[in-house]
Amino acid sequence: MTNARQTLRARSALPGGVSHELRYRDPYQVFIERAKGAEKWDVEGRRYIDFKMGSASQLLGHCHPVIVQAVQEQAARSLFSADCHGAETEWAEWVNQLFPCADRTRFTASGSEATMLALRLGRAFSGKDHILRVDGHYHGWHDHVLKGTKPGQNAPTSLGIPAEINNLIDVCAATPDAMKAALQNSRIGTVIIEASGANYGSVPLKTETLRALHDVARAAGVVLIFDEIITGFRWSPGGRQARDTIVPDLTTLAKIVTGGLPGGAVCGRAEIMELMNNLTEHDGLAPAVSHKGTFNASPLVAATACAAMPLLATGEAQARADRMATRMRDGMNDTLADLGVAGHAYGDSSIFHVFFGRTTIDGLSPAEIRGMPKTMVKAYRDGMLERGIDMMAYTSGLTSAAHTPELVDEALDAFRVTLSDMIHEGVLP
Repeated sequence: MTNARQTLRARSALPGGVSHELRYRDPYQVFIERAKGAEKWDVEGRRYIDFKMGSASQLLGHCHPVIVQAVQEQAARSLFSADCHGAETEWAEWVNQLFPCADRTRFTASGSEATMLALRLGRAFSGKDHILRVDGHYHGWHDHVLKGTKPGQNAPTSLGIPAEINNLIDVCAATPDAMKAALQNSRIGTVIIEASGANYGSVPLKTETLRALHDVARAAGVVLIFDEIITGFRWSPGGRQARDTIVPDLTTLAKIVTGGLPGGAVCGRAEIMELMNNLTEHDGLAPAVSHKGTFNASPLVAATACAAMPLLATGEAQARADRMATRMRDGMNDTLADLGVAGHAYGDSSIFHVFFGRTTIDGLSPAEIRGMPKTMVKAYRDGMLERGIDMMAYTSGLTSAAHTPELVDEALDAFRVTLSDMIHEGVLP
């Protein structure tokens, strides 16, 4: 079976041949058959160095033996019975211990479900329906978070979202003054921020800026949500809030929190989280905030999460991944300089981004940072993939504890050849 033939088959069964729009690729998708560590192989047997790592979920590396063992042992005991079980309590205790905001944790089946639940909790606790979000920040695909996802545009990025919902969402720039001005609207009761800055730090959010945004929200008395779905367990065992000591009311988690399996979580202050307690009654409703979900904290996912937590809690996995991302960013900048290409590799923790056209992103708007020509982005991504290097999205990637200096250096060799081809073809000046 080839990737081309598998694509034709998939497109007759799935819309576009994919289950996630960002997996679509022209002329055909790559179909991965197996993965190990920081590498993976497609149906044609071709090897790739992975800088996507399960959309940032596999910090420990693909098929880590501890995770595999946990899956196998739990599968032999019970896949799913829709009952309470001890592992969900142990898992929640780990989250509550590691994240400064967390008095209580509730599990969901995905990251998008986590942000959906967090916004519901914010509205219920504040008593106000309007939400303030930051321009370009990403919080999933549900109706309440698509307005403002594309930098510089207030329109939602999908059809099918009622205007009545969009009217409940306000958007501001990622500056304290802009947020303060937006919060003059007394109908806003909740603020949600992607803790890294837009698109896992493609548009960076400096620590002093995040702290100032936090302080503005605190002064306004609104519920503050940090979306740490990528930064959680990656920037530190307790996410960005623990690393930089900036604590929200609620936090949304997914990806690494599960040990790399499907699922998510909301954690936060007890007085807000206890609105989901069955004994909490408001306005004749008990629980006051309803939250269900067949596969929330399923035993299989909880088992892998509990197995991963001791490995994540030490910070050693994060430190290894951070070192490899630093090596990648430094090597990219050296290559850009050697080839005379105006560009800049940057990022925080174990994440790297590259911008073509300027040697710094300082002074650029989110729309400008995310607005490189599509032909340039495609040439870069296709060139790297052709040479066996799979990036995450746009011109970004991330590392894991399984990446090695040798793998990073191999990727940097591919980066040099790809850029040379882009120069030759006139894609890069």
